[in-house]
Amino acid sequence: MSRRMTTAPATALTRAGTGLPTRALPDALLWAALTAPGVAADLLGLNAPRPWWQTAAGAAVLAVAVAVSRARPVLALGLAAGLGLAASPSLFTLSYGPALSVLAFLLGRRSARTRPVLYAFPAVAAAGTVLVLARHVDPVVEWLVLIGTLLFGAVFPWLAGRYRRQARELVAAGWSRAAQLEREQEIVADRARLRERARIAQDMHDSLGHELSLIALRAGALQVAPGLDAAHRAAAADLREAAASATDRLRDIIGVLRDAAPPGPAPLAPPDDSLPALVDRATASGLPVRARLPREAALPPLVERAAYRVVQEALTNAAKHAPGAEVAVTVDTGPRETLVTVVSGPAPEGGAPSAGGSGTGLLGLRERVALAGGEFTAGTSTDDGGFRVSARLPHEPGSRSGSPDAARAGLAERPEGPEDGCRDTDALAHARRTARRRFAVPFAVAAAAGAVFVAGAFGWYASVKAHSVLKPADYAALRVGAPYADVAPLLPDRQVADPPAGRNPAAPPAGAECRYYRASGELFVSVEHFRLCFRDGHLVAKSRIPRAGTAGVVEQEEKEWLR
Repeated sequence: MSRRMTTAPATALTRAGTGLPTRALPDALLWAALTAPGVAADLLGLNAPRPWWQTAAGAAVLAVAVAVSRARPVLALGLAAGLGLAASPSLFTLSYGPALSVLAFLLGRRSARTRPVLYAFPAVAAAGTVLVLARHVDPVVEWLVLIGTLLFGAVFPWLAGRYRRQARELVAAGWSRAAQLEREQEIVADRARLRERARIAQDMHDSLGHELSLIALRAGALQVAPGLDAAHRAAAADLREAAASATDRLRDIIGVLRDAAPPGPAPLAPPDDSLPALVDRATASGLPVRARLPREAALPPLVERAAYRVVQEALTNAAKHAPGAEVAVTVDTGPRETLVTVVSGPAPEGGAPSAGGSGTGLLGLRERVALAGGEFTAGTSTDDGGFRVSARLPHEPGSRSGSPDAARAGLAERPEGPEDGCRDTDALAHARRTARRRFAVPFAVAAAAGAVFVAGAFGWYASVKAHSVLKPADYAALRVGAPYADVAPLLPDRQVADPPAGRNPAAPPAGAECRYYRASGELFVSVEHFRLCFRDGHLVAKSRIPRAGTAGVVEQEEKEWLR
């Protein structure tokens, strides 16, 4: 679009500067090329003599056809076909045959619709047939020439132009697909950035939230410590409130950064961080923790990270919502799964529990456990207001992959890989095959129709020529003055439809009806003809018309036939 917008002003300036449309020159050259065959045929004497104004009128019609060939290509084809039919009912002319083929090619290239073409070609064939029948001569030859010219001079060029158009559309579709893939790559990159932002948000909530909660817990313990003067006690209270306020602001920021989609695999815990170190830090901060942890257990990284986050979030919630309450942490590691349980008691009297949270931490834990293929539960444990968090984390990858949540998470994480590229390549190859098939099918049909037409025309031509041969011996036996009843048994079934009138040795007798017959059954060559003229039921004249270029040997051959 940007390229079109950039080039549009330049095009407008070009048109304004020259005063001519940008397509005027190509159209003028096309008109000159289509008009040249007619002018050349008239100058070289290849056409029948005609007045100059007919040539000028044909050039004017071709100019109109070229002018409308872009907007109305079917009309342009009709004008060229009309010129051809006006010059010859068989449509085969040196003057307008090239124009018919070129405009048919442009029709296939410029028009995507096929319905008008299905009407145009039969209409031309019907108009030519009417003109052939109106000439009162044997119509078969001219009709075959008409159909052959229409098929090979119009239908095939139209199919070639249509194939060219489909090839261009395929290339354009390929570029469009490439642009679409670029846009999809940008979307994938944006999704990856959003998922990374969600991971960062989760880590901020788990790590910073935990540390801020421990700071608030230490400040609360310092606030109620004995022997502290009023100023330091007030400072400790301010510190606890500031830590709590920072925790709330962090929670708001996490709510903005987190994505609704399940986050991908989080980075592993730092090398110097572990469950015992986490419990020791919480205990040193004043949180009463009873822990039962495995001594040395090699857990899968995903399971170890999930267990660490469950304990960390549970201790953070206990320090924030029930400061001073005892917390029991139990991590049982078996051969197939790990069970993590954190139970916190109710807030003791005199404690300062914070306001209820948004549930972001528990939601993150649920997603992490689901990503590991486990089960997560959280809720009130006893009637005294305690809270219990538990997670079951299987060790086997097969179990984790069977989780619906994990499957959805894996689907969200799956980037576009080589398989997607293969599918795109297959789609492009399929589009190419479809374009070739759309061109090959009508072309094959037209080729088959052309082959049938040529075979039928050749068969008809051979049959007509074979049934219009008068044997030289029979011609010699014919006697001038004999009644028609005596001559008829020696005559063939058909007479020549296109007699060589220009090679007649003498004018026919006045008032006589003359018939022409071939002297030989040879095909596609010039042969001798016999002319028999009848009047009042009697043969009044007979003559032999030599083949082209053999007039000097006629008498010698007649003598040989008479022997």
